[in-house]
Amino acid sequence: MEKKMCRAALAVMVLFMLFGIGSCNRSGDGSGQIVLNALFMKQAGYSESDVGAITEQFQRDNPTIKINQTWVAYEELLPKILASAKSGGYDIIVGDCIWTAQFVQAELVKDLTEKVGQLTLGDVWQGSLDAITYQGKYYGVPWLNDVKYLFYNKRMLAAAGFSSPPATWDEFQIQAQEIKRRGIVEYPAAWCWSQAEALICDYTAVSGGFGGQFVDRNGAPTLNTPQNKAAIDFMYGTIRNGITNPMSLEMLEDDVLSTFCAGNAAFGLNWTYMFNSAQDPSVSSVVGDVGIAPIPGTQSVRSATVNGGMSLMMTSGSKYVDEGWKYMLYLSSPDVQARYSKDALPIWKSLFSNDTVIKTNPEIVPVAEVQYGYLVNRPMVPYYAQLSTVMQVEIQSVLLGTQSSDTALKNIQDTAERLRAQ
Repeated sequence: MEKKMCRAALAVMVLFMLFGIGSCNRSGDGSGQIVLNALFMKQAGYSESDVGAITEQFQRDNPTIKINQTWVAYEELLPKILASAKSGGYDIIVGDCIWTAQFVQAELVKDLTEKVGQLTLGDVWQGSLDAITYQGKYYGVPWLNDVKYLFYNKRMLAAAGFSSPPATWDEFQIQAQEIKRRGIVEYPAAWCWSQAEALICDYTAVSGGFGGQFVDRNGAPTLNTPQNKAAIDFMYGTIRNGITNPMSLEMLEDDVLSTFCAGNAAFGLNWTYMFNSAQDPSVSSVVGDVGIAPIPGTQSVRSATVNGGMSLMMTSGSKYVDEGWKYMLYLSSPDVQARYSKDALPIWKSLFSNDTVIKTNPEIVPVAEVQYGYLVNRPMVPYYAQLSTVMQVEIQSVLLGTQSSDTALKNIQDTAERLRAQ
């Protein structure tokens, strides 16, 4: 009898060890839940409180999954991802649109092509899809939409005799020069032209409007072209003729915002957040005068803007693919994005006619619906970080008047070709 009882007890112990019945779980925390660690960015888009509320609802609907959220500044995001992606320290991460190729080459994120392909991709902005694509495969889900727009001071334009914002860069110069001539403001334009990524964002938008591209379909550099030269020459020309604030060479996005809010600029390129910030009477003296429009183009290109969006990605080290994908889908779902559209517009085209989304952002939505159709990505290449650093130095040297655009573009092209060869 004792031997039979021992054998029975041993069998039960084996079952416990094999299946974890009543004693352990996949997360190892004793709760019976699978734990996903998610890494988010603090500064822009969905707030911590909003993501927290969305996540709480997800956990109520999926009681076997627990989400641990970590929030860091943008500057901390990439180092944390690089340090932990392969180990699975984080399962779900928010990735900048400029990192996809780098992450894929370093094997930091999972190939989600099969899962993403099951979504209604025709309802997602193409530029947003391109930002999660590398060599024909999908490595994430678009989540946080953001692009730059042209912001303008309605009162200043009206005082100069203009009833609408400029549609082309030629019109932009005409309006800015007239505003300056009438003494409405000394420097009508403020830009993010500090030696930083912000400069490349502005250059991407301007160059796109002139028909410029940085790489071709095969990823080969196409930086030294007449279109890209025309964009740099235009930018430098606005400094030389006095319509651009010379302090733009030291400005980032918040500097453009504060300059505009102080009534010291008629025009500024910036991300979506600038609209609501400039309408806040506690920080702005131009409340009620804030206009938003698609970024100007040329006779051949109606408009172009730079993609500043971020996507949800799954790290290569994550063990919980199905659970992670379920969470990613929920965060990016049309229902959730419609309800939380105040600080981030949806990735879904169809939601731009949704009453909730329109009522939340009545002045932004119609402009965004146009602007997203002209979205340009910065080069989707693995060496983008090194290339951007070189571009910042070379382009700013032109804006400072210490180098010609021809020399700068040749240097950038040579660097890009060398980095690609490596």
